[in-house]
Amino acid sequence: MMYPFMTLDDDTEIVHSDMNENGKVKVYIEKPDEKYCFCHATCWLPDYKWEDIYHFEKDDISKFQDILESTAHLILEFSQKGGFEGASGF
Repeated sequence: MMYPFMTLDDDTEIVHSDMNENGKVKVYIEKPDEKYCFCHATCWLPDYKWEDIYHFEKDDISKFQDILESTAHLILEFSQKGGFEGASGF
């Protein structure tokens, strides 16, 4: 299951999975793009291991890294409670 986490002002979506049995959480980032349909990348927390990067520039990944480093504690918590809605009780 993937849960919405954040939408950036350029329509980039950040979603995350449930925490796996090994303690890892998949964070998937995608942005609509006229030429490529969607740019996307996957980052695994808590290791910040990036993979499957498709048409994002190094500067984009650096920006996403900063965002994830500042919010990873929330993503890791939400991943154990059914996303934001599960964690917040809504």
